[in-house]
Amino acid sequence: MDRQPEDALPPLSLTVPEPEVRPGGQPDFSHVAIPRAGTVRRPAVDTGPEEIRDLAFTIIRVLNREGEAVGPWAEALDLTPEDLLAGLRHMMTLRIYDARMLNAQRQQKTSFYMQHLGEEAISCGFQRALAPGDMNFPTYRQAGLLIAAGYPLASMMNQVLSNAEDPMRGRQLPICYSSREHGFFTISGNLATQYIQAVGWAMASAISGDRRIAAAWIGDGSTAESDFHAALVFASTYKAPVVLNVVNNQWAISTFQGIARGGSGTFAARGLGFGIPSLRVDGNDYLAVMAVAQWAAERARRNLGPTMIEYVTYRAGGHSTSDDPSAYRPAEESAAWPLGDPILRLKNHLIRLGAWSDYRHTQAEAQILAEITELQKRAEAIGTLHHGQHPSPVDMFEDVYAEMPPHLLKQRHEAGF
Repeated sequence: MDRQPEDALPPLSLTVPEPEVRPGGQPDFSHVAIPRAGTVRRPAVDTGPEEIRDLAFTIIRVLNREGEAVGPWAEALDLTPEDLLAGLRHMMTLRIYDARMLNAQRQQKTSFYMQHLGEEAISCGFQRALAPGDMNFPTYRQAGLLIAAGYPLASMMNQVLSNAEDPMRGRQLPICYSSREHGFFTISGNLATQYIQAVGWAMASAISGDRRIAAAWIGDGSTAESDFHAALVFASTYKAPVVLNVVNNQWAISTFQGIARGGSGTFAARGLGFGIPSLRVDGNDYLAVMAVAQWAAERARRNLGPTMIEYVTYRAGGHSTSDDPSAYRPAEESAAWPLGDPILRLKNHLIRLGAWSDYRHTQAEAQILAEITELQKRAEAIGTLHHGQHPSPVDMFEDVYAEMPPHLLKQRHEAGF
């Protein structure tokens, strides 16, 4: 083979992926291929990963633009209008709670907050596929798992406000909730660690002969971390009973999804390289989320191993209260997102079924807002970040060791406790 002299070759350079548009430009989602609702096939639960590779490159959808639930994934759901109304209320509660807590942060009543705006269907819908005793290993944008599981909103507020009734006693970030009783493992501030924790927990459940499954959660940006890949190795090797969730909301903190995705095409395709069945689903379609979650959970319960699910959605708000998204994406981009608003889509479906109406929806919004406002008043009366009652400093020494070691006992005494 003839070789060119080195001085005849161009200098090496790196390729840095760039989003299609920046602030000031026209939002463009033409690159997102969206199949018609109901057209993606639903394989048998025990189908091998090599037979469903195509599902890692499409988007499973149930609700069409007319509010109808169509296709094989819809037919597999066994839901009453009451079930759907409960799901709608969970999403509405999360959105209204979000708005109140965001305002509380702007009023300096709490130090930090992260919204779920536009992503409510994912966590609220997924939780309905789990059973008591199953365990989620979430990130900071899955509070809907708690709401759908019945965790008290008052406890969530007290933690956000860092007052004396904070269930974490001031030892966690405001939005890093934890509740073993509600299947919600303590949120790791260092993202991606929860992925390997979930796989390990699922392996332990299988080793002990239990029937409980785990669910791992990660965002698109954190899939670039090594913990994500290590989790896939162990999940695929040992066929752990775990559902591996990837929430692709298009943006990491200020970096678009293409940086973390690399050349794989989709995040779900990452699972194929490990022999893991992988699917993509419309993350703004509550029914599609539930249908795919039930499929994956059944696989885990039948000892068929892990499943990877990529939820295609859009982060409508900022990454957190410390973020200004207008610095890196067009302000109109959220409105241009082609998969719509998850709450409005489920609302329209219920109206089409004759189980809901615009008037009842407005009433429900007012009722939920009144309930949350009253809970917030009670929580703020206990204390906020800068005022009122706060956890005692003695709490930092408790609940760490079964028997407190001498050096901590000495420190506690020196602190006057």
